[in-house]
Amino acid sequence: PVSQPASPCLLTLLLTPFTLGAPISLTDPINQAYNLALYMQKNTSVLLQTYLQYQGSPFSDPGFSAPELQLSNLPPAAVPFMLWRGLGDGERLLQARGAFSALAQHLQLVSDDQADLNPSSSVLLSQLAAARLRAQGLMGNIVSVMTALGVSIPAEMDSLGPAPFGASAFERKCRGYVVTREYGHWTDRAVRDMALLKAKYVV
Repeated sequence: PVSQPASPCLLTLLLTPFTLGAPISLTDPINQAYNLALYMQKNTSVLLQTYLQYQGSPFSDPGFSAPELQLSNLPPAAVPFMLWRGLGDGERLLQARGAFSALAQHLQLVSDDQADLNPSSSVLLSQLAAARLRAQGLMGNIVSVMTALGVSIPAEMDSLGPAPFGASAFERKCRGYVVTREYGHWTDRAVRDMALLKAKYVV
């Protein structure tokens, strides 16, 4: 087939040097990570509420919250503002990348738990699967930003260790609550991380 000539608009785009703002190699991954984090942010509260409603009391009780519950192998997102703001770009990205790597692994564990505890909860199971894929996607975008900034990328860690079998139903419900809660908190933090980078590198 005969190839069609490129349109004038396309030629202009291709021939225009990228002299304004950050190099395209940095602008694109920052924008992609920021846009994905924003998209994820719209769904995190829905995931948490769906999770809680399937667990029964006390999780499904109105206003349920247990901020004291934590998982030792899942880093909490909460950090004082000035401490977060004082981190270097590389350290901030390293923390986010580690968190979403751990979240992707934990979301698989929670999916397995819920498939056993609530096998008919197709809505919850599909939301957990989507959240895991998005966590993996955002982790990949963060790695792209790190690469563009020249930040050294350590090997991905196994956050779960040996298969965590033997937990009671209540313990598994608590574990899932912490994971879905921290998924939302880390997504909020990722939006702030990427907004900071956009303001610094993308014009």
